[in-house]
Amino acid sequence: MKISSASVLSCLALFASAQATTVGGILKHSGIVIQECAIPRTAALTFDDGPNDYEVSLNFTLKPSFHLGTFFVCGNLYHCIYYYADSLRHVFLEGHQIASHTWTHPDLTTLSDAQIHEEMKKTEDALEAILGVVPAYMRPPYGAVNANVSAVAKARGQDVVIWNFDSQDWNSLTPAESKARYDAQVATNSSTVLALNHETYNGTATEVLPYAIKLLKSHGYKLVTVAECMGSYPYQRVHLPARNISSYTCT
Repeated sequence: MKISSASVLSCLALFASAQATTVGGILKHSGIVIQECAIPRTAALTFDDGPNDYEVSLNFTLKPSFHLGTFFVCGNLYHCIYYYADSLRHVFLEGHQIASHTWTHPDLTTLSDAQIHEEMKKTEDALEAILGVVPAYMRPPYGAVNANVSAVAKARGQDVVIWNFDSQDWNSLTPAESKARYDAQVATNSSTVLALNHETYNGTATEVLPYAIKLLKSHGYKLVTVAECMGSYPYQRVHLPARNISSYTCT
């Protein structure tokens, strides 16, 4: 699927004004660790470990009800991100938030500052080339964060997103078991839901997500992106993507 430059610019024009520090014309978030949404009665559905074949399926599930998700993507985990450029652009142009989940999905707390910077920078460079955006949010693999990770995120102008609800789809749970976890979560009547899911499981895309959308809406939650649930902005800067990325590789 071919995406025009005009379409990208039209999409970028839809984003709201930022609530972050501006340094040299670039929006900078402060490296805070986010474990729940800031705006009451919001629910942010997030999907880790893409890009993946089920990414577009997740979009098709969200689209009919006009809800947006947040995709935390890796550069070179299961697939090279450049090989999924078209599907990533498609999801982005539908209005979903795209954020960083590092390049190779390591435990960042075991790395040096220089290594953390490299893991984040390579994914940022890829998103800038493919989409023309630099993310304002990142999620550390395994939710592993310490002072060093937060400091590097701050230096790179990003906030660190964890979660307050885990569907446990990564832990070999069946779709029925993940649905039961959503049931238990809404039963607590928590003010917000920041939900961890993974786009690498067909059951999440085809069974759990439709159920979660209906359930959360029925309990009065507004489904939004992470940036929206924080009352903030998804990207540090936006511009046209690279003209031709067919020669880009992950090696």
